[in-house]
Amino acid sequence: MPRGVVRVGVSLEPELLRVLDRWVDRRNSPSRSDAVRTLIRKELAERTLADPDSDALGVVALLYRHSAPNVLRRLTSAEHHWGEHIRSTTHVHLEGDACAEVVVLLGRRREIEAAAEDLRGVKGVLDGGWLATTPAVAGGRTGHRHPHRGERRRPSTP
Repeated sequence: MPRGVVRVGVSLEPELLRVLDRWVDRRNSPSRSDAVRTLIRKELAERTLADPDSDALGVVALLYRHSAPNVLRRLTSAEHHWGEHIRSTTHVHLEGDACAEVVVLLGRRREIEAAAEDLRGVKGVLDGGWLATTPAVAGGRTGHRHPHRGERRRPSTP
């Protein structure tokens, strides 16, 4: 056993154990213990992220048609507005003139959420989704500092 790991026993009903084992198999987990650790970390992340000022890492995925009028200009403007939070963007060409943009953001959970909604709302973006997690579950921090006060709204672009 790795150093610093404590062995505990858990009692489960047979059906719940079958559900756990199926989940372990589906996610290709090395063990039940690893699966249980994953579930605990997920719960801790959700609790942490319930605080809008919690340290967060977010990923936003956006879909749009490259040929949509001004979509690239609008998206670039929105990304520049959230520039202090954006750490990476990746543009992916799909079949036809469809494109995907993936944006990685760091900051407070409320800032990540605001940025995600702002980016998803850019005229010409057809669909998008986002997720947030906290680096605290891995023992880390984003390193994002918050010298600013209040939220700024970027001017709308045509």
